Amino acid sequence: MIRNELFRTATFRLTLAVVAAMIGSAALQFFFGYSQASVFEARRSDMLLLREAGILQRETPAELEQQVRDRATDDLRIIMNVTTLFDTQQHYIVGDLHSWPTGLVADGHVHVIGPEAMGGGSATVLRMVAVSVPGGRYLVLGRSRHMRTELRLMMRHSMLVSIVPTVLFALVTGIILSHRALSRVKDMHEAIDRIMEGDLHERLPAGKQDDDLQRLAGSVNRMLDRLEQLLDEIRDVGNDIAHDLRTPLARVRARLDRALNADHSAAALRNVISRTIDDLDQSFSIITALLRIGEIENGRRRAGFGTVDLDTLVTDIVDLYEPIAETKGIRLSHVAGDGPIQVQGDRDLLIEVLANLVDNAIKFTPERGWVEIRTRMSGDCALLQVVDTGIGIPAEERKAVMGRFYRSDKSRHIPGSGLGLSLVSAILALHHARLDIMPSRMHDSLPGVTMSIIFPPSNVIQTGN
Repeated sequence: MIRNELFRTATFRLTLAVVAAMIGSAALQFFFGYSQASVFEARRSDMLLLREAGILQRETPAELEQQVRDRATDDLRIIMNVTTLFDTQQHYIVGDLHSWPTGLVADGHVHVIGPEAMGGGSATVLRMVAVSVPGGRYLVLGRSRHMRTELRLMMRHSMLVSIVPTVLFALVTGIILSHRALSRVKDMHEAIDRIMEGDLHERLPAGKQDDDLQRLAGSVNRMLDRLEQLLDEIRDVGNDIAHDLRTPLARVRARLDRALNADHSAAALRNVISRTIDDLDQSFSIITALLRIGEIENGRRRAGFGTVDLDTLVTDIVDLYEPIAETKGIRLSHVAGDGPIQVQGDRDLLIEVLANLVDNAIKFTPERGWVEIRTRMSGDCALLQVVDTGIGIPAEERKAVMGRFYRSDKSRHIPGSGLGLSLVSAILALHHARLDIMPSRMHDSLPGVTMSIIFPPSNVIQTGN
């Protein structure tokens, strides 16, 4: 089983591909090398034939006949395989051939003559030339192609001698690398099995090698870290939901139990029912807020995007909350920038964001305080700020307040579910905007907080002013 997996690994398959490429490359080299060598050998043979014919044409008839007779037995036969004299009627005089080759013309040019044209005098293909010599005779010279055959055998042997060890070495290397990769993959599978069995703290082994497997293991481990963090957050949210719902539901049950066991008047029963409805409404508001956050985080509202004028948005919020602020003795105002500021977004959701921030600012600002809404441009970004002189948010809690159900110690006595800023964060993420929380600079003697919504340039609509 392991052996089968070894040969199915990507590393071994890549090795096979490399080996195939090496063999193909060697075959092409052999083909082109042999072709070039064959052409070179043919030209060399033609040059030798014509040069030798030119030399022998200058000999006297007697000397030429003697040289032809001698060449049949000396070492020159290795270079010039056929040397023969024929008379004017192409009859044999002396030499290697006893009959005139069929198709050979005495024109001083080299011809390729096959074995069938030699009358049984040769078993190989010859390159031959026939020239006239003194005495009215013909001299026939021939050179076989045995050098090309020897060259082909030598190149093929060299290729085999060189390619076989290379292929064997590549295959052994591929097997070793595949076994190593398979071992690492096996360790990863075992770690994944432990994770699937419930050990969420388990991580994939990542060695010191800087390769694809290590980078993949690192990415998976980062994903597991994030998933573990999300699971912890879900667990915490579940605990917070249970805690926040348990309190109003416990009050509901206690009131109903007292009303059931006591003799109340109609007015008292109406009071119990009214307070019970308030507690149930609080529970429903928590559930509704959680469902709304989930809907927004899933990005289902982007279809409702359009052009939103921030100044008009702020004016509507100020008109809505100004009576509430006046009742608490808080001054609510709007400070607009130069020219209109328009962004791409969902007007209803942005109203919900601004309403949450203004409601929190009014809720946590003491009497005679200030709440100021500012709209302005900061470079290419649009800013929507809610500044107050309330109790402020400590630096160490500014990130935590964005989480669900989080409430600081200073705000626990004020009614609320702790989901407002979570909803704000989800809506702003849908708009690719962000919320920055900074201390207020409105009044030196009051802490306060500045909630800054920053819309990126991609969301800002240029008005041309």
